[in-house]
Amino acid sequence: MSPEPAWVEHAVWWRVYPLGAVGAVPEPPAGPARPDEHRLLRLLPWLDHVVALGANGVALGPVFASELHGYDTLDHLRLDPRLGEEADLDRFVEAAHERGLRVQLDGVFNHVGRGHRFVAEAERDGPDSPGGRMLRHEPDGSGGTRPATWEGHDELVALDHDAPEVAALVVEVMRHWLDRGADAWRLDVGYAVPPAFWAAVLPEVRRTHPDVWFEAEVIHGDYAAFVQESTVDTVTQYELWKAVWSSLTDRNLHELDHALGRHDAFLDTFVPTTFVGNHDVTRIASQVADPRHHPHATVLLAVLGGTPEVYAGDELGLLGVKEERFGGDDAVRPDLGTDTTAVPGADGEVFALHQELLGLRRRHPWLHRARSSAVELTNTQYVLDVTGEGPDGGTLRVALNLDDEPLELDTAGLVAADAATRERDDGVAPHGWAVLGR
Repeated sequence: MSPEPAWVEHAVWWRVYPLGAVGAVPEPPAGPARPDEHRLLRLLPWLDHVVALGANGVALGPVFASELHGYDTLDHLRLDPRLGEEADLDRFVEAAHERGLRVQLDGVFNHVGRGHRFVAEAERDGPDSPGGRMLRHEPDGSGGTRPATWEGHDELVALDHDAPEVAALVVEVMRHWLDRGADAWRLDVGYAVPPAFWAAVLPEVRRTHPDVWFEAEVIHGDYAAFVQESTVDTVTQYELWKAVWSSLTDRNLHELDHALGRHDAFLDTFVPTTFVGNHDVTRIASQVADPRHHPHATVLLAVLGGTPEVYAGDELGLLGVKEERFGGDDAVRPDLGTDTTAVPGADGEVFALHQELLGLRRRHPWLHRARSSAVELTNTQYVLDVTGEGPDGGTLRVALNLDDEPLELDTAGLVAADAATRERDDGVAPHGWAVLGR
């Protein structure tokens, strides 16, 4: 098992995309957001919401200076002017820590924005200039070279991860913000960066900040090998994310069972980050076609092994469909406002369900590394035991019913369930769910 900071065993993150949540992206009708509007501070009321939810960490999307969506960084050491001024981030981190919440920052270290000074230097003074040495280059078609882009995105220029200067920059940036109170880093498109680069950088950062936690965005591939080779603590468990919404939508719980077998294998070597929504995908309430099965996704997030993350708004049942076009992310990155009790489209019952289930998880910290095993399985009905190892472990029996018929089950020791199941004494109601102590 790869080591990770001890505090992560209890971590439950609330992930938010700040530029959207504070109404800075898309650009407001009155014009670009200004530093003197201190928009990042509009998230302060949400810190009490996070505490009430039952999470204990806030995972911030990109907050550093950029031109567009935040992932086109212009300066890693400066707050995005659309979010406010330097002191605003300090105040946010301090307020989070006062409430017992840890803070994760989003590190975009695979590429920089087209407007970054490195690009200007490279184009003006060539690839051997100080800025040019920070970037990868490709043939320009006329015998020369030009800064290379990442995956064909003209506004995103690729850093050269073979350059020692790039490694030094990343170490400097990480330490700078850890010194100012950050607790963890998300490594954006971590899969696109050579694992050897992370293996050189992360231990150096841990040398001065041993309690830091590194989460790499890895969409596909050999998760366990990436963790071992890169020395990150965890990766984003996209395999399980897909299996959750797909199995619930298609009523094919065999797919979920297969994914959980792979998930358990990952847990032998590291603890994956689990989620049912984030800033890059269609919201779970839009992704799962039958609303009767939305709670089932929340149940799985709460009880399965891993480090769970709740995407801001999912705990309110918000809808949003990601589209493959310019601005196609806007629907899943909305302005949340400052009144946490008056978010358009919010469903209080969904929030209450999250509170109940995250509370259950916090009472059973052994779930962090728990394995699952099928007890009963059909396309539409699934009973599994989730078991923690060691003297502090335990077992919860979880039942998911996507069928029009009840799921026969001894419900003695019921811990949590949908309302219809709670009224029964002969199993799980049609389209219901239950969690039982063992």
